[in-house]
Amino acid sequence: MSEELLIRHCSPTLAGMKTGNLFAGEFCDEEKLRECMRCWNRMLTRKGVRAVPLQFKDGRALIYVYRPERLRMDFCHSTSERLLRERGYCKEKPGGCVVHLIKRLQRNEQFPHEIGLFLGYPPEDVSGFIANKGYGYKWVGGWKVYGDENAAKKTYARYRKCTDTYRSMFANGKTIGQLTVDENKRLCCKDGIQRGIIFAKVK
Repeated sequence: MSEELLIRHCSPTLAGMKTGNLFAGEFCDEEKLRECMRCWNRMLTRKGVRAVPLQFKDGRALIYVYRPERLRMDFCHSTSERLLRERGYCKEKPGGCVVHLIKRLQRNEQFPHEIGLFLGYPPEDVSGFIANKGYGYKWVGGWKVYGDENAAKKTYARYRKCTDTYRSMFANGKTIGQLTVDENKRLCCKDGIQRGIIFAKVK
């Protein structure tokens, strides 16, 4: 599968701005899927990023690209902890939570809406979505917002700018390795994460 899909769907995670991204891709069989995951992870794991298939059915895979350390920190939020606990997750083991999420998907249960917690969405938005069954939201961009609408709009705009910038840089010859920020070296600032590659600031 083309690396361009990683850029198109996962740039905010590669840039260190977001915990995770999720997208669907087509594969002729599970061996091709595993081969692709091995190839991607050889590039990503040394930068603190993982790519895992959450589901494979009828030639389509649901692929989760995420930063385990950031996921661990996200799960420390009290609302996240409550939502996870109520659904049988052990937040102290983020890797185990990913495995539990895979099992829930494999059991063909109702789509696990707590998946927003795995993508770095604000916990109050994930909680609001579950409580309101997807209705009554204030605004929708990359996700349905029930909490701080203004903050969500700014965050979504940064994600869009990051994706546009990464797609341009990739088209001009930058590699996935060059565009993936090292988890151990990423520098935090109020507008995002940078390491001399991107400063996705939106005024």
